[in-house]
Amino acid sequence: MATWLITGCSTGLGRALAEAVLAQGHNAVVTARNATTVQDIAAAFPDTALALPLDVTDRAQISSTVQQARTRFGGIDVLVNNAGYGYRAAVEEADDADIRRLFDTNVFGAVDMIKAVLPDMRAKRAGSILNISSIGARISPAGSGYYSATKAALEGLSGSLHKELQPLGISVTVVEPGAFRTDFAGRSLTQSATALADYAETAGKRRKENDTIHGNQPGDPAKAAEAILAIVESANPPSLMVLGKDAYDAFAAVAQAERTELDQWRDLSLSTDIEG
Repeated sequence: MATWLITGCSTGLGRALAEAVLAQGHNAVVTARNATTVQDIAAAFPDTALALPLDVTDRAQISSTVQQARTRFGGIDVLVNNAGYGYRAAVEEADDADIRRLFDTNVFGAVDMIKAVLPDMRAKRAGSILNISSIGARISPAGSGYYSATKAALEGLSGSLHKELQPLGISVTVVEPGAFRTDFAGRSLTQSATALADYAETAGKRRKENDTIHGNQPGDPAKAAEAILAIVESANPPSLMVLGKDAYDAFAAVAQAERTELDQWRDLSLSTDIEG
C-alpha cells in the first residue's frame, strides 16, 4: 500500500485518479481548492482517504497538507501534480496579471509541491513524482501559447529533476495527455478579455465561444487513471508518457517534422563551430 498526494481532484483526471488509487487499496490525500468538492470521495473510503483544501499557490496550505499526510499516513510515496487550468489568447492579447496567475499555478505551484515532499522521499530513497503536462507543450497551438509555455517549463524542469533524483531511487514522469473528456475545455478553461480581429483566423478559433471539442474529447479519464497507476507500479517508469491516440499521433508528427527541419538546416548549424 502506497500513499498518494494528488492535487486538483475536484473534477476530471484528478478525480478519476483519486478514485482509482483508492479502489486499488492505496491511501490518498485528495485535494482541491474547495475541499467540499472531494468530500464524497473521502466518505466512500473513510479509512484510506483524506480530503483537504489545497490551493497550490498558497505555500502555507502546501506545508499543512504535507504535514497532515505525515500525521495520518506516515508520509507521501507518490506525488501527482495535476492542479492547473487552461488559458487561451494570442500572445499579444494576454493580460499580464492573467499570465502570472497561470504560471503561479501551473509551474510554481508544482515546484512548491515537489520541494515540499522531496525531503521525506530523499530520506527514504524512494518515491514517485508525476507531473501532468499536455500535448500542448509539444504542438504549441495558436491561441495557447501561454498555456503551452507553462507545460513546456514544467517539462524542462522535470527532465533535470529526473536526472537529479534517479540516483536517489525517486522516479519522475511527465504525463502528456491529449484531449480527455473532462471539464478542462469547460469550467477549467479561461481566456483573455481582449480579442484582436487580426488573430480571428488563428488564435481566435480556439476561444471558448468558438470551441467545439468540449464534451466530445476522445480520451477516457478512467483509462488515463489506470495508465498512471501502471506507470507508478512499473519497475522502470518512463520519464515521459503520452496518453491518447491523438497525443501519440501528434507527438510523432512533431518529432518527424523537427527531424526533417533539423536535417534541412544541418550545414548552416554545423558552420558555426570554430575550425581547428
